[in-house]
Amino acid sequence: MLDLVILSLHFFLCFLISVVIWRGSKDVGLHSSSTETAETGPDGLILIGKENDIKRSGRATAKIDGRELVVFYHEGKFYAMDSRCYHEGGPLRLGQIEDIDGQACIVCPWHKFKITLETGEGLYEGINPLETSPKPKWQSKGVKQRIHKVAIDNGNVYVSPPDFSVSFDSDYFAEKYKNHGELAMGKPSNLEAAE
Repeated sequence: MLDLVILSLHFFLCFLISVVIWRGSKDVGLHSSSTETAETGPDGLILIGKENDIKRSGRATAKIDGRELVVFYHEGKFYAMDSRCYHEGGPLRLGQIEDIDGQACIVCPWHKFKITLETGEGLYEGINPLETSPKPKWQSKGVKQRIHKVAIDNGNVYVSPPDFSVSFDSDYFAEKYKNHGELAMGKPSNLEAAE
């Protein structure tokens, strides 16, 4: 009988752990904002949340016009970027931050793509086959992820609205997952394609 109780407790704990993992890291209690109804601050910046709340949690998500952003607080600095990875749309808000060659990078939880928090560059480790003893070195793929400027004012964290005059690879997935993951790219559904 004791074995059955222990086994039941084990399964219950495993269930609780899987729920916690599935739900991911908690965002601070931020509102989802859009530029139409969002509180704006100095110079037209969009309010994301309280500085101390984001410092405490290390990250927060917010929506601006349906586009989800993630704000990170890492080693005394705030960073903001599109929350979906440029590669396949992985949720960067669930990724780990690593230091790579002196640069803070978010690691996509789906395929381990590495993106610098400061510039949005995609990084990869490669070798130069022309060297006599090639050693892997971190190299840039260029800027792949849209980053957003962050400003702090009176204990509040703000981001600047995105500048869409320049496009980035992450824009595709930011649009695809806009408004709760609905495909917003205008591609026909299977039903429409069959007609």
